[in-house]
Amino acid sequence: MASLALLLAPLATTAIVTVAAAPAGAETAIRTETAKVAVGAEPDGSTVSLDVSVYEPAAGTDHPAVLLAHGFGGSKGDLAEQAKELARGGYVAVTWSARGFGASGGRIHLDDPAYEVADARVLLSQLAARPEVRLDAPGDARVGVVGGSYGGALALMLGATDPRIDAVAASITWNDLADSFFPQNATAPQPTTSTAPAPTAGTSPAAVTGSATTGPFKQLWASRFFVGTVAAGQGVDPSCGRFDPTVCRLFLQASATGDASPELLALMRAHSPKPLLAGLTAPTLLVQGMHDSLFGIGQADATATSLAAQGTPVSVRWMDGGHDGISSTADSDTAAIRTWLDHYVGGTTKPVADSPMPLPSFVFAQPLAARQTAAVLSGTDAPYDRAATSVTVPIDATSKPLLNPPGGQPASTTLLPVSGALASTLPSYPLAALGGQSAAFDTAALPQGLTIVGSPRVRLLVRSSGTSSTLFLSLWQVTGGTVTLPRQVVAPVTVATTPGQAVAVDVTLAAATWVVPQGSSLRVLVTSTDSTYAAPRVSRTDQVGVSDLRLPEVAASPLAGQSGSTGSDPETVGVLAAISVVLLALAGSALWRRHRRRAVAARPDLADTPLVVEHLVKTYSDGHRAVDDVSWRAERGQVVGLLGPNGAGKTTTLRMVLGLIRADSGTVHLLGEQVAAGSPVLGRVGALVEGPGFLPHLTGRQNLEAYWAATGRDRADAAFDEVLDVAALGGAVDRVVRSYSQGMRQRLGIAQAMLGLPELLILDEPTNGLDPPQIAGMRPILQRYAAAGRTVVVSSHLLSEVEMTCTHVVVMHAGHVVTTGTVAELVDSSDTTVLEVLSHDESARDGVPTGEPVREAVARLRATTGVTTVEATDDGATTRLVTTATLPRADVVRAATDAGLDVVGVSSRKHLEEVFLGVIAAAAGGVPGGDEPDGGDSASLTDRLRQVRAR
Repeated sequence: MASLALLLAPLATTAIVTVAAAPAGAETAIRTETAKVAVGAEPDGSTVSLDVSVYEPAAGTDHPAVLLAHGFGGSKGDLAEQAKELARGGYVAVTWSARGFGASGGRIHLDDPAYEVADARVLLSQLAARPEVRLDAPGDARVGVVGGSYGGALALMLGATDPRIDAVAASITWNDLADSFFPQNATAPQPTTSTAPAPTAGTSPAAVTGSATTGPFKQLWASRFFVGTVAAGQGVDPSCGRFDPTVCRLFLQASATGDASPELLALMRAHSPKPLLAGLTAPTLLVQGMHDSLFGIGQADATATSLAAQGTPVSVRWMDGGHDGISSTADSDTAAIRTWLDHYVGGTTKPVADSPMPLPSFVFAQPLAARQTAAVLSGTDAPYDRAATSVTVPIDATSKPLLNPPGGQPASTTLLPVSGALASTLPSYPLAALGGQSAAFDTAALPQGLTIVGSPRVRLLVRSSGTSSTLFLSLWQVTGGTVTLPRQVVAPVTVATTPGQAVAVDVTLAAATWVVPQGSSLRVLVTSTDSTYAAPRVSRTDQVGVSDLRLPEVAASPLAGQSGSTGSDPETVGVLAAISVVLLALAGSALWRRHRRRAVAARPDLADTPLVVEHLVKTYSDGHRAVDDVSWRAERGQVVGLLGPNGAGKTTTLRMVLGLIRADSGTVHLLGEQVAAGSPVLGRVGALVEGPGFLPHLTGRQNLEAYWAATGRDRADAAFDEVLDVAALGGAVDRVVRSYSQGMRQRLGIAQAMLGLPELLILDEPTNGLDPPQIAGMRPILQRYAAAGRTVVVSSHLLSEVEMTCTHVVVMHAGHVVTTGTVAELVDSSDTTVLEVLSHDESARDGVPTGEPVREAVARLRATTGVTTVEATDDGATTRLVTTATLPRADVVRAATDAGLDVVGVSSRKHLEEVFLGVIAAAAGGVPGGDEPDGGDSASLTDRLRQVRAR
């Protein structure tokens, strides 16, 4: 046997490794060799050597070979055990660290055909020169290539560019890298009168026909790639690590802007199998994951469809793992790859082109059912590109509103960073269906069970306030009132729109498999944000609707030889894990409360003050200081409004007030007692923070009774009759909560917070989901509640409602308190005069038009001695001027008329909105003091502030 050191590099080492192999008691000796292999130079001319290992049977010749390519961020060491297993089975297995990774030289070019793929061809040529390797012709080794993710794309591209490859097995990889990082699941906009495509017969299960418009940037995954690779260092540019400078520059630019430059798209498409697949004639096995937010099923579908159309033998396997989780059928998936290699590479004779494939054309995993540890696999021999049919299911088509929040935060979360059984039990729906940022569309209960295999499709109708709308669609399952997402992936769409005009697009949802039992329903959830993507940051309102939900089906049978699924029920495992976590948390909480009670002294001087917040500071692990030296108090009889734009720190403050999170420094005292997690004084507080939570199978009344029973207090103290009057649910209080609307749940949540008539009532956005009459009805309830000697703290974005309801206001901005005071003091000031003047230039004096623009008259008023500021807003008929001055009010009115303004109203009272915008603008570094009626730059500032005014 020729030494790898002689064939490839002078620095090789050789070792003999003896490993156990089946059958039991037998041993197979394998030989390992390592070397540095010279490959093509970098663009700057620097030389590159790859770190290579070869694993082979220690005896004999005429061995087939396999090239094993690793994933992104890995190295050859990741594949050592797989290589040894192949060597024990009679193969010569070659592993290497791709350029830019491990001990190999060079930079990362993202599977560039001129670099990484060319490197693999060098290894292939060297491998064919080894005498122990079986040859089909001189220089042509009998060889297969196997890779996953980054290595999977390389396997496809190597097979497409080198005819010496006899078989390919590629897992969880891409077809088009540009489509993977900027996915678009919607067709081009079309007239709303056009009909949706009819249900198709004989198509591939997961084809995506997106428009030419690129979709949103997959920011989360791009960041993960760069953080891990740059941290490894060794690059010339510290910000790029070992990335090629061009690749680094283009990705960093996309990460900063969220947009794809033409140069980046061209590079990513060139570094993809898609443009090369015409050259791939070797039989190809594709294993793709349904739990994969990086490279979804649609990428494998595109590759398989192209190969099937040109006659390349192709088998497709959908597993339930992926980049976001481990496959429950991992052993079976590995065995399938080995079967593929044994048939096309390991046999003593090369299979003819039309020989039957050793695996079904299409295999898919069904969702895990109760008491299953491995998913059931079903398969069909029908050609993959003609395996699917579809049926249309009626769905709620009511148009619903959506808001894209300023800054794109908070973002909906459909993918939880947890895998395994516990992930399926976590409450992911509330994290995805954020209030105001989501719209849900349900089917009726299915009259019979349904197995969905592939990409559901739906027609989406969008009317937007912007010129482009980015949305995210996911398919949920509703069973017994519980909403679950069996496959935690979304379909992103970016739609070009004309403000105010409706457009229709057909959307391909993320492909997977679902088993929907009889009586369950399906829910299409549309959200304006998703945490995986860099969504637009500009505030936008949309009106969306859906119709024509089409569900794919594939006629398939369970694979033979599957063992019965046994073991612990994943749901039970999840529940037991959750109970364990809760018990540990309770134990830790009890110890902490005991420690805090010993360490913290009460404040008798504050015993009669419901709430005192002093110097609170909270900094999160990423360094963001959400609350910075916040102090305020709420006295008995007050209704305190807590206001501030998004990110002001309001909710973080309320969570510290309730002991839900711990402050870095500062204190919270409730009725003289310092608050910590589980403090007994919290029993005197009622709260509704970040939405209500109920048991959906219980009635409203039963939920209230269960909640009160959990407190251990006397039923007579609950005041059920009083709080049910607040809820105003009528007979619905005895219906199950899962049938409630959002407004009904919100009213029940407020009633739950008021159980026992606590001395301090804290309500976070209590009017969410309430209609105007219900909001108006809530106002006197809160005022009477405080008038009885209790205290109410309300966080709200409805400034007019706060002005009519609250006695006091605390305004926060960027983690600080910027102003406090009574509502009366804030809106009424002796130095302020509010003037209403006619806006039209044709206004006349003595029947003669002045012909003088109002804005010039406002400018003269601003220039008047003694006038400090003039803020102007124009509603078309009149202009409202909020004027602050050192002059008496009569002199201000006189100065306005002298300036040429037609004054039709005078007041001293400002609206709370104006006060709020003023203090926020001042806190942000500028006061909006130059609002021109024609909408100049200052008006734009006010408009921007109005968009974020008080969440």
